[in-house]
Amino acid sequence: MTKIVPFASALLLAGCASQPALTDYSVNSGATRSADQLALEFDKADLQLRVEPASRSIRGDVLLTFGTRAPLERIELDLDRNLPIDAIEVDGQALAASRWRNPDGKLTIELPQRLVPGRQVAIRVRYHGQPHVARRAPWDGGFVWSQTPDGQPWVASAVQGEGCDLFWPCIDHPTGKARQVDEHITVPAPLVAAGNGIAMGVTESDGWRTWHWRTRNPSTYGIAINVAPYKLLEGDYKSRYGNTIPLRMWYLPQNEAKARELFAEFTPMLDFFESTIGPYPFGDEKMGVVETPHKGMEHQTINAYGNNYAKTAYGYDELLQHEFAHEWFGNQLTNADWDDMWLHEGLGSYMQPLYMQRLRGDREYYAELMRQRAGILNKAPIVSGKHKLEEDVYDTKRGGPGGDIYGKGSLVLHTLRGLVGDDAFFRTVRQMVYGTDRPQPGRFAPRYGTTPEFIALAERASGRDLGWFFQAYLYQAALPDLQATRSGNTLQLAWKTEKNTPFPMPVEVRAGTRLLTVPMTDGRGSVALGDGETYTLDPHSKLLRREEHIERFQKYQEEQKKKKAGAS
Repeated sequence: MTKIVPFASALLLAGCASQPALTDYSVNSGATRSADQLALEFDKADLQLRVEPASRSIRGDVLLTFGTRAPLERIELDLDRNLPIDAIEVDGQALAASRWRNPDGKLTIELPQRLVPGRQVAIRVRYHGQPHVARRAPWDGGFVWSQTPDGQPWVASAVQGEGCDLFWPCIDHPTGKARQVDEHITVPAPLVAAGNGIAMGVTESDGWRTWHWRTRNPSTYGIAINVAPYKLLEGDYKSRYGNTIPLRMWYLPQNEAKARELFAEFTPMLDFFESTIGPYPFGDEKMGVVETPHKGMEHQTINAYGNNYAKTAYGYDELLQHEFAHEWFGNQLTNADWDDMWLHEGLGSYMQPLYMQRLRGDREYYAELMRQRAGILNKAPIVSGKHKLEEDVYDTKRGGPGGDIYGKGSLVLHTLRGLVGDDAFFRTVRQMVYGTDRPQPGRFAPRYGTTPEFIALAERASGRDLGWFFQAYLYQAALPDLQATRSGNTLQLAWKTEKNTPFPMPVEVRAGTRLLTVPMTDGRGSVALGDGETYTLDPHSKLLRREEHIERFQKYQEEQKKKKAGAS
């Protein structure tokens, strides 16, 4: 899935060889928050992190400020137990080691006095150690300790799967965002640390540089470490909404020409998203991209890019565009539970064919949808309706939908758009992202979303009952099957769903040169054909449905994969 550049591969494997195992708690991001955690109001996080490439270690000094909605005797945080804690302070006073414990990655701190609503508490945690190394970032989480082609340190973090607790004490849950995060990243001079949000300055002392960044409401896994001898491209984008958005790209000096080419894609991408969805959510901070030794990740305002400046027949960098889509679907709109992750990835994936339709036309739109369609596996429903950990969703061996939250999610949205029309579809998406269908810069805040909310918004925007649609596409694994039987000059049509739920999806049929729409009100319909008249079901590819030829193709692919594995 990802191509690791040759000069980095040995270093990556070496860094993973002898590291201690993560606990189950640290591996599984998104555990149900306890009553104590739910009561917390996470106001600020000030991260002082010293990154030491020579020893592949970090030193952390983190100050967290909390309020509460209910009286609390303790604070519960998440931090990998393999990062030893040196000291903890509460409101500036050292806490005895007997007052905190971290046996499995859940750091519990007993407060010297009860925290009550209307008061705040400042928790300072100092720690050190070698953070978990990712074996195959970004598909598994951790740090990447690499080198540039000329042998200089190149360091990155990618922790979506395992969570923020791999390198700082946090609340490792999608709803665990802090209102403001300051990052003070200290690295050997003259290295650069590109961070989230706004650049607040840089200081240098004794051969070390400290880069200060500040961001608001960052996603929990969106806080990122990016260190290298970067060069910087700068520009501005004049938004259709009247504001000016800073454009920034950090790149390796060896890749300047390619980086400038990629940088030129920022403006058309921004214009597409702003005209299609709405204002860039973080326009008062920046649109930021940083070159990384791993494939990519949607780190808020500092998207990781490791696509090696690939060229495709579509004429744009699809990795850059997909990760940038997550500024809307992931960072502005954040799933309230991992079970709703299709809201990130399905909406993010649908932005690729939509972008192609805008730039190139319908051919590329349908070509991209076909590429996505060929990868849908239908092993599990996209949404279970139950609480899920991150790996419960991504790992098909644990019963999750895996990659279907991308491609299948995208095709579900394509089908919904065709059913309800562009106006209702895009109003639904805007309401979901911003909480309003008339968003203006500075007049909305990041929000959490659920699948039931999306369904309710779609029904309100379209004025239709759509429960049958989402029941079939999201809550059932198998795709609706359009069964067609010809008897003489009559074509009988019938929908069948996995759980035999109603599915009154209209079907277009091309009969000879005629284009007919069959209402399928009760899931059934018929078409009268002329003598010898041919027909085509869904000739304009509006419907996501079971297709046997794709199943045969996927079976063939799997057989070829097994043969190749056996031969090696």
